[in-house]
Amino acid sequence: MPSIFNSLPGLDCPVGEISKRLADMWLDTAASGGPAPSADDAKATQVNLVLHLGYATTVADAANQFQTAVRFSRRYPSRIVVLCPMAESNDMGRTEIRAKIYGECHLGKTKSDKRCVEFVLLCYSRSARIYLENQVSICLSTDLPLYYWAHRFSASAKLADYRFLLSRSKRVLIDSAIAPADVASYPWPNPLGLRDLVYSRLLPVRQTVGQFLASYPTGKLIDGLVKITVTRGEELAAEGRVMAAWLKRRLTACGAKDLNIGIESNSAGQLGVVYEYTDKTRHFSWSGDLQTGQALFECNLGSGTTKLPASVSLLAPEVALSEAMFL
Repeated sequence: MPSIFNSLPGLDCPVGEISKRLADMWLDTAASGGPAPSADDAKATQVNLVLHLGYATTVADAANQFQTAVRFSRRYPSRIVVLCPMAESNDMGRTEIRAKIYGECHLGKTKSDKRCVEFVLLCYSRSARIYLENQVSICLSTDLPLYYWAHRFSASAKLADYRFLLSRSKRVLIDSAIAPADVASYPWPNPLGLRDLVYSRLLPVRQTVGQFLASYPTGKLIDGLVKITVTRGEELAAEGRVMAAWLKRRLTACGAKDLNIGIESNSAGQLGVVYEYTDKTRHFSWSGDLQTGQALFECNLGSGTTKLPASVSLLAPEVALSEAMFL
């Protein structure tokens, strides 16, 4: 089975020649008539992103995340460093770092509107980890914000080896659906900069539910509220957990106290919310089917029954990535 590093696109490059080889790569692209940044366009780079593919990442998964980063760069020109740690079974005390480079430019409505991304892929053993901080620093564009995306890391404690990224990054991005169980209790160096991609993916759901409930006075929402149940398909366990935490924060801000929030299983692709009140004639529910994209509100908070069909979706991975990074 090929390693993640070998399976991803790029041209092999000595680590000491990365900058020169990137410049040569664009010169070759321009010479062949392809879209390439000019010297001035290099200043258009907006973001430094480090994508760390942990030991649990498969070849297919790595390819998916790589393409997510490419699609992200079509909106935000980027320099992306992809970390591909060597499996511990293959370490053998090696201290070398292997590198590859890759680039793409996407034309907008005019030829002068180019959005370019530069990838530097680094493969290294645990023995070579002590040299990684210096190498990553050299690969990044100076004077630009740094974002660190830790994908499928096997244990939170192992991220301690990457403290230079955890502490320097404006945002640290994790996906709690695939992160270790202790991710919430891990002592992050910059906890205010931590962002969960699950929360970001849920933006359309949070917006549609929040906008509907915002049309009612807060008193009607919380008076007599005895229980909230979040339902979700088994594959949406993380989304259900994050949705329940969001509802608790929002309702607590509205003055609700001692909230009873439960999470129950539902059919695949289903996500829902049910409010129960002491007055059984009052109720609120929202149910969404992510497979069909259809949702339904059913509500009676004292002003008669309302049924309202709606749409439902999760953010595309590249949009969720930008949501987590910038908002």
